Amino acid sequence: MLGLFKAVMPKEDAFFDLFSAHAKTLVDGAEALRDMTAGGDAVEPASARVYQHEEEADEVTRQVMLAVRRSFITPFDRSDIQDLTTSLDDAIDQMRKTAKVVSLFEVKSFEPQMKDMAGVIVEAAKLTEQAVALLPKMRQNAHKLGEISVRIREIEEQSDHMYDQGRKDLFLASRQGDPMAFIVGIDIYSHLEKVMDRFEDVANRISGIVVEQV
Repeated sequence: MLGLFKAVMPKEDAFFDLFSAHAKTLVDGAEALRDMTAGGDAVEPASARVYQHEEEADEVTRQVMLAVRRSFITPFDRSDIQDLTTSLDDAIDQMRKTAKVVSLFEVKSFEPQMKDMAGVIVEAAKLTEQAVALLPKMRQNAHKLGEISVRIREIEEQSDHMYDQGRKDLFLASRQGDPMAFIVGIDIYSHLEKVMDRFEDVANRISGIVVEQV
C-alpha cells in the first residue's frame, strides 16, 4: 500500500525537471522575440512561435501548481516554488504581450535599440536556464548562482540604457514625422523593458531561495 502511495505522489526531482522545462520555454520564446525584430516577413511566424511557447509555459505552470498540491515533500518551501514558477511565467507572458502589440499595430520594422534589447533578452533567458539547471545542487552551486544573478542584473541595467536611448532616438526621428510611429514605438519599447524586468525578478527570486536554503 505504501509503495502504491509513493508511486502516485510527485517526486521531489520532478519539480526541478519542471523548472528546467519552464526555463526552456523562456529561451525559445526569447529567441522567437529576437527573430521577430528582424522585421518584414519574419514577424508573423516569429510572433506565432512566441504564442506557442507561452502556451507551453502555461502548461508547465499548471503542472507545477498541481504537483505542489499533491506533494508532501518539496525541494524547498511551497510558496517559493509557486513564486519562482509565477516569475518564470510572467517573463514569457510579457513576451507574448510584446508580440501582441506588434501584431495589433502591424509593425514590420524595428529600431536598432529594439533589436539590441531583444538580443539581451535572449542572453538573460539563457542565463536563467543555466541558473535553473543548478538548483538541484544549489548548496554546491551557490557561488555560481550568485554570479548568474549579478550578470542578469547587469544586463537589465544595459537594457535600461538601450530603452532610454531608443526612446530618445524615436522622439527625435518622429518630432517632424508620423506621431503614430512614435506612440507605437514607445509601446514596444515599454513592453521590451518589462520583459527584461521580469528576468530580473526571476534572478531575485532565485537569489532569495539560495539564501534561505544555503
